[in-house]
Amino acid sequence: MKKILFPTDFSEVSKNAFIYALKLADAIDAEIITLHVYELDSPAYLDVSIYLQDIYEYEELSDFENYKDEVPVLRNIAEENDLGHIKMSNVLIQGFLVKEVVKLSKEENIDFIVMGTKGVTHLREVFLGTVATKIMNESNTTVLAIPEKCNYVPISKILFNTRFHMDDIEPLKKVVALANVFHSHVDCLNVKPPHTVYTDDFVVDFKNVFKEQNISFHSVLGDDIEGEILNFINQNKIDMIAIHERHRGFFDKLFQISLSKKLTFTIPIPILSVH
Repeated sequence: MKKILFPTDFSEVSKNAFIYALKLADAIDAEIITLHVYELDSPAYLDVSIYLQDIYEYEELSDFENYKDEVPVLRNIAEENDLGHIKMSNVLIQGFLVKEVVKLSKEENIDFIVMGTKGVTHLREVFLGTVATKIMNESNTTVLAIPEKCNYVPISKILFNTRFHMDDIEPLKKVVALANVFHSHVDCLNVKPPHTVYTDDFVVDFKNVFKEQNISFHSVLGDDIEGEILNFINQNKIDMIAIHERHRGFFDKLFQISLSKKLTFTIPIPILSVH
C-alpha cells in the first residue's frame, strides 16, 4: 500500500488540505500518516534548571492533550466526505517540523507529502510559506501543497511548467501517472523570451515519448514568464500546477505579486512539486 504523509498543525488551513490528502489516498489506494511536530519553548532563565524537567513534562502533556482532541476531528472529516475507509495512523513528535518531515519520509518510504500553505496577504509576500518551500527543497518525496483558499474540486486539468529539457521527462512521467489516476488532461507549457533561439528545446522528443497520453504541448513568447503562466492557468481553468523541483526559486517568482501590474492575485489551486 502506498503512503501519504500529512503534516498538520490542526489549523483550518491544514483541515482544508486534509480533504485533498483523503481524495488522493482513495485514488491511489494509500494510507495516511498524520504528523504533528511540536517544539518545546526554552525557559526564560536557564539558571532555574531545577524546574526544567517539570516545564518539559507540562508542555509535552499539554501538546498531547491537544493532540488527543484534534485527531478525532480528522477522522470526522474523513467520515463527512465518505472516506472513512481510508487507513490512518497518527504520529506526535517533539522536534523541528522540516527535519522531522524529511526524516519520516525516508523511514516510511512515503510516496506523497500533502500539506496546507498560507496565502498572500500583502503585495510583497510570497504565496508559499517558508516551511512548504523548505520541505519541497529538502525532501525527495513528491509534495502536494494546498493553498489556504483552495476548495476541493476534481482534478481535470494539470499544468506542467517546462523548458522541454530532457531532464523534465522523468518528472513529467510522474505527473502523467497521477493524471491517469484522476483521469485528467495534462498541459505542458514552455514560456520563451522573445527573440531567443533555443537549441536544446526537445519538444519533438517530448511528443514522441508521450504520444499515447492525454497531454498537450504549448509554447508561448513573453518576457513576463510568471505572468504568462498565471494567464494560462486562468484562461484554461487549470486545477493543479506541477513543476520539476530542480527549478529552485521558481515558486518564489511564480507566486510573488507583480508590483508593476498592481495585482493582488492569489492562485487557489494545488501545487505539485516533483523530483
